[in-house]
Amino acid sequence: MPTTPVTESLFRLGLNEALPVSEEATTSRVVVNNEVLRTVVFTFDAGQMLTEHASPKAVVVTLLEGEMDFSVGERTERLAAGDVVYLAPGERHALTAVTACRMQLVMVEVGGR
Repeated sequence: MPTTPVTESLFRLGLNEALPVSEEATTSRVVVNNEVLRTVVFTFDAGQMLTEHASPKAVVVTLLEGEMDFSVGERTERLAAGDVVYLAPGERHALTAVTACRMQLVMVEVGGR
């Protein structure tokens, strides 16, 4: 996967067109990737899920379109477009798309914890 230089600005245009919701599938596209952060846009058809997992990095999830059930530990919330979740490094989480969804995920290297 190509690295995005930290020292260079970048436009990534047309992502919604490049990454449509696919029937009965989860798809993703890496937008930015370097040693500081990684940004990924995901699409989920209704009913698609990501089973419980964790990241060693801090994570910010923004739901851009649709509705999903998002679990962090024992707590589950129904997210709507515009909702944001912050995940501390190592926090276990899972999700299920209630409707077709588009989500942005930003992972940040926390270093020196």
